[in-house]
Amino acid sequence: MSEFWLISAPGDKENLQALERMNTVTSKSNLSYNTKFAIPDFKVGTLDSLVGLSDELAKLDTFAESLIKRMAQSVVEVMEDTKEKVQENLLANGVDLTSFVTHFEWDMAKYPAKQPLVTVVDTLAKQLAQIETDLKSRTAAYNTLKTNLENLEKKSMGNLFTRTLSDIVSKEDFVLGSEYLITLLVIVPKPNYAQWQKTYESLSDMVVPRSTKLIAEDNEGGLFTVTLFRKVIDDFKTKAKENKFTIREFSYDEKEIKREREEMTRLLSDKRQQYGPLLRWLKVNFSEAFIAWIHIKALRVFVESVLRYGLPVNFQAVLLQPHKKSSTKRLREVLNSVFKHLDEVAAASILDASVEIPGLQLTNQDYFPYVYFHIDLSLLD
Repeated sequence: MSEFWLISAPGDKENLQALERMNTVTSKSNLSYNTKFAIPDFKVGTLDSLVGLSDELAKLDTFAESLIKRMAQSVVEVMEDTKEKVQENLLANGVDLTSFVTHFEWDMAKYPAKQPLVTVVDTLAKQLAQIETDLKSRTAAYNTLKTNLENLEKKSMGNLFTRTLSDIVSKEDFVLGSEYLITLLVIVPKPNYAQWQKTYESLSDMVVPRSTKLIAEDNEGGLFTVTLFRKVIDDFKTKAKENKFTIREFSYDEKEIKREREEMTRLLSDKRQQYGPLLRWLKVNFSEAFIAWIHIKALRVFVESVLRYGLPVNFQAVLLQPHKKSSTKRLREVLNSVFKHLDEVAAASILDASVEIPGLQLTNQDYFPYVYFHIDLSLLD
């Protein structure tokens, strides 16, 4: 499973023995894979400052998770033609996300533990804010380009009634520059081809004989040219409609057709040029954002452990990876039982949902007698 539980318990002898019991039970019952999660000793400061940091870290945690989800989705969208390789590009420090989490080490160079906690949190917040700003600008530019290209491509799709004709017709299909003659385009249903060939010259006076030519087809019909004198256009259109032939309004403009073709070529070229740099930026900064997120989880464990267990700082953090979704309920029961001594009143309500404690409203998801945080990597699949 791509799910992790990050917990902590006091580091005294009694609780270290409880952790050992937890490891024994979860191992024998094949409930989870457990590893120690190393967190440095930070400058604690005042308990009041920790309470403020607790709230700030909770918001930063949510923001970081949202950001990496958006970045993962951006990778999916950019790699639209090779989605099977997306996971190869969602790495942290060059390794898969599960390996990074299970082998987590605090980055002392990037986030010095000797600095005040508030400074470390501020560094993380500024880093993630900058990544989000860059993400918005880079993806906006690429998505605008992609949308413009898709709109042009859509013009080349559809049937003969709606699609662009610039990639179908050529200059040779039309009589151009004549004061008297004009070439019209007519859509003829496939069953009516023979009728068209027999009747188009007689639909009106002044139709040029043998001037029709089939220049394109789709599943429903064909696009024919016909040349006639300008002064009979209205009469020809009326008669054509009566015979279920549809005039496709079109004026051949060589400059416009050239501009549209050049625009398509330019957009395709721009998309190819932006693809590589954008994907590289996403890979690098997804890694940075994910690493920052796990550091935030570590900070939350530290702060909540100090607030829960008190000073001096003495706790042990453990990372649990449940083996199966179906075993999480049993795993939760084991943890609540092993650590119920940390908070007997709350633990009693968790272990026995039927017990009502006046003034205390708790559910299995609200409170645990130990510090607990959740890491769900399946959201990035």
